[in-house]
Amino acid sequence: MTRVDFYVLPDVDVDAKYRFACRLALRAIHTGQQVHVRTASAEAAGMLDDLMWSYPEDRFVPHVVAEGADAAGAPDADAPIRIGHAEPAPGPDQVLVNLADDVPAFFARFERVAEVITEPERAAGRARYRHYRERGYPLFHHDLDDWEAR
Repeated sequence: MTRVDFYVLPDVDVDAKYRFACRLALRAIHTGQQVHVRTASAEAAGMLDDLMWSYPEDRFVPHVVAEGADAAGAPDADAPIRIGHAEPAPGPDQVLVNLADDVPAFFARFERVAEVITEPERAAGRARYRHYRERGYPLFHHDLDDWEAR
């Protein structure tokens, strides 16, 4: 059954959410896992793509922006991190980092879901938490105060 982790950041800006997603994805691929980062829109996917070229500083985050089944044949389709706002093509569904404000219909395909919540999104985060809990998914909550210092 899919494990769902909620990472609650004290930050108020979307940039912090994206920086944390970069670190989380990088950490996951260092353990050999494939990651799909789901954004709310194509524009947001582009912003995250730009950020992954420069953050974390002095580290390379191998990724590709991919959308749906058409992405399966895209260049770099085997990159360990894929970014998109649509349902990803089937593949090694290991880690899903959800940066959108809803529960993706396809989340149960993944072994693990990471929900990243900033301070202004707490109410929406609670609704997603309730959604997973009512369906019996194992939930884990992480309050992160000084996460960028790590």
